[in-house]
Amino acid sequence: MSRYGRGGVSPEKKSRLTSGKRKHLVSCLACLAALVIGLAAMNGLAGLKKPPARETTAERVLPVQTVQAVPENVRVRLIGYGPARVLNTVAIAPEVSGRIAFIHPDLEAGGVIHEDETLFRIEEADYRARYQEAEAFVAQKVQEIERLRLKKELDQKRLQTLKRNVELAGNELERLRRLHGRSAMATQSQVDQAEQTVNAALERYEQLEQAVSLAPIQIKETGQALEAAKARRDLARTNLGRCRVVAPFTGRVITASLEKGHYVTPGQPVLDMADDSILEIHVPLDSQDARRWLRFKGQDGPGSMAWFAGLQEVDCRIGWTENGQQASWTGRLHRPVRFDQESRTLTVAVRVSGREASKSRGSGLPLVEGMFCRVSIPGKLLEDVYKIPREAVSFDNRVYLAEGGRLKTVEVTVARIQDGAAYISEGLSAGSRVITTRLVDPLENSLLDIRDGERPGESS
Repeated sequence: MSRYGRGGVSPEKKSRLTSGKRKHLVSCLACLAALVIGLAAMNGLAGLKKPPARETTAERVLPVQTVQAVPENVRVRLIGYGPARVLNTVAIAPEVSGRIAFIHPDLEAGGVIHEDETLFRIEEADYRARYQEAEAFVAQKVQEIERLRLKKELDQKRLQTLKRNVELAGNELERLRRLHGRSAMATQSQVDQAEQTVNAALERYEQLEQAVSLAPIQIKETGQALEAAKARRDLARTNLGRCRVVAPFTGRVITASLEKGHYVTPGQPVLDMADDSILEIHVPLDSQDARRWLRFKGQDGPGSMAWFAGLQEVDCRIGWTENGQQASWTGRLHRPVRFDQESRTLTVAVRVSGREASKSRGSGLPLVEGMFCRVSIPGKLLEDVYKIPREAVSFDNRVYLAEGGRLKTVEVTVARIQDGAAYISEGLSAGSRVITTRLVDPLENSLLDIRDGERPGESS
């Protein structure tokens, strides 16, 4: 047991405990004093600050530009693209064989040769000789027919003479027979000789009669031979003419593979020519646009062909895509060409005359084969529609209006979009002010500052 008893504390330890409590109390009092001083300082500084003045917020104003909606009638224009191409191209081949004796000096790719000018000529000597031979044979047959006709006429005259000789010989035979039967003034020998004379005259008569009857047949046969000779002569003359090959039309040489002295054979193409008097552009159009806007003539009854009928031929504006809107020509809508179900397009043909295409309008160049063109085809008429800028219509077919100085949103029906403009058929009324400034999610009924006549970005 401790000398201080059970649970006793020595004076040194008791002194240390008392000193620790005292220090802890002093620290707490110091913290409390610092907190009080801080609160007092904060209250004092807060009392020195003046409260901010109250400010009233003004309504936000949207600066916009507007256009007035005015009803009008607008001709729909269908736009398509396609290359210009020549309507007719011809592959020219010789019809007779032989060596080339002459070639046109402009017979090369790109050269222009006028109608009926000689493109090339084949050596003619052999064909001229054949023609002369055939001509002589025809003349021979003509003379033969003339000879047969003259012979027929002479034989007919001789036939009358022989007929008379037969009659005379017969009379003489009858006289001698009478004399021989009555008396001996005529012998049997004389009778027999007279009978021979009659038979000989009759034989000559029958032979000549047969010759006269066969003369028309001989003349006809010779005439047929003459016709055959004329056919051979005509063929020889045609082949002689075929030695000279002429241009079938005024056209442009596409390709040519000819050299003087070369041997050519019939049917082998040696050059290609293009008829630039008519150009054609095949323009594919969206089938829905074609259905809605192309103009077809009305038909009283069903047609006999399962194909497009009654397409109205209208003037079309044609521009070269590489020269913007500067170069333009006038073409004519001609016919539907084909319908493609896969691409859902109707291809139509637009024709341009060579006279029109040859005019250099803006580009300094004529419209030629190979140029890729923009074609504008006038369609049906849109009646009582409102033309506004395309950007004034949102993607969900909404338009912002200015009514009483505030914004109003309306839904519209867009009948057609073309040339950067939207044509509204429903949703607008005459005199409405359509906001053309591009707005992003504007608040309905927002206050507007209409600045018509100013450019975007300018302030009043």
